[in-house]
Amino acid sequence: MPGPVIQGHADLEAACKNCHIRFDRAAQPKLCLDCHKPLAADVRAGTGYHGRIKERECRGCHTEHRGRGAKVVQLDEARFDHALTDFQLRGKHRGRSCVSCHRVKAKFSQAPSDCVSCHRKDDFNKGHKNGLGPKCENCHNESSWKEARFDHAKTKFPLRLAHAGAKLQCTGCHIDNKFVDTPRECVACHRKDDMKEGHKGHFGARCDSCHNEGEWKASTFRHDRDTHFALLDRHRTAKCGNCHRVPLYKEKTPTHCVSCHRVDDNEKGHRGSLGDKCDKCHNAKGWKGTSFEHDRDTKFPLRDKHQTAKCDSCHKDAGMREKLPQKCAACHEREDREKGHKGNYGDKCETCHNEKSFKPSTFDHGRDTPFALAGRHVKVTCVACHRGPLYRTKTESLCHACHEKEDVHFGSFDLQCDKCHVADDWRKVKKTEGVDPAGRSLSLPGKARAS
Repeated sequence: MPGPVIQGHADLEAACKNCHIRFDRAAQPKLCLDCHKPLAADVRAGTGYHGRIKERECRGCHTEHRGRGAKVVQLDEARFDHALTDFQLRGKHRGRSCVSCHRVKAKFSQAPSDCVSCHRKDDFNKGHKNGLGPKCENCHNESSWKEARFDHAKTKFPLRLAHAGAKLQCTGCHIDNKFVDTPRECVACHRKDDMKEGHKGHFGARCDSCHNEGEWKASTFRHDRDTHFALLDRHRTAKCGNCHRVPLYKEKTPTHCVSCHRVDDNEKGHRGSLGDKCDKCHNAKGWKGTSFEHDRDTKFPLRDKHQTAKCDSCHKDAGMREKLPQKCAACHEREDREKGHKGNYGDKCETCHNEKSFKPSTFDHGRDTPFALAGRHVKVTCVACHRGPLYRTKTESLCHACHEKEDVHFGSFDLQCDKCHVADDWRKVKKTEGVDPAGRSLSLPGKARAS
């Protein structure tokens, strides 16, 4: 044996066949790779230094049988081609000594290839303080540590407009040099602006709904386009806070007029009695103006004195929320009692009265009934004949029905008084055949006439 093997091969030293095949020097590399399996994998895959060099015997670079502490790697650093490894030397990496990256007593293949392993101090001293993670190559190259080629557009937050300006420093958003998990919500950086502009957090964290990266004061929000409530007339000049009095995204802003104008409703006299559909009568031009037309918008056109009557004269407690009866008696029941009808004439007031005035009556007895008023009948009051409810009790048209007490004949003659008497004066008698001047019949009834 030429000499002792290195310490790593000491367990193989007793049997030469572990590393040599008698009389076959070319077979020795295969035996080396059988033990050094990671290198064998590089050779098969064509990766790493051993996979890229031209095929040669292991003994060309490695020696053996020179003692337990011998150095088996015969490496000429000046002639070694680092480009054949998995880590090519570029930029400032060229010309550096091997020990700058390859630690003493460590295998060359075990040298780390990530930047931070060698440049951890630079990462800390340059302000990152390990906040950007270990992938230094995302921003830096081998030419200079200070030069950065980071493309923010490839992140989930591309820089646009004012964000892309030269005045904006990384530390403006990445506080304390923390670049990982930096919040992307606008309010994370612009909370102070939100407070200054008067929102005071009420409009939520979705600043991009109204603002963009160009200018904070300019709003891109269009109420008519972006909501279901178009701003018209005086609503267009109103401040946001006049309607949005609670946090915008925590509670839905009501669109009913009365939600903002309840005070106006109370001061204008409605006091909630006309309901909450203010837009039926009012518009956004002015609260005092009304677009409501009773004749057009209801089934009850207003005529004569009804035109000057106040709304609450008819629309009282229930207001507009309950359908009102359209019969006259619904509003004029008191007048009906005070004018002497006392409800006896029913609820068809329009039969005798109109909207011009409760007095006089438009009723014409001769035109509207089969009993024309003549003589003294014209001056008598209605209740003289109509003593019961008009529409529930039929009024008799025979004279005797009203003049029974005045009948001097005591019912002995025919009840048709108008055959002898006239309406001008009861005492006047018609000149009729078979009747004496006193109005008595000349014909005697029954047996008296036969005798």
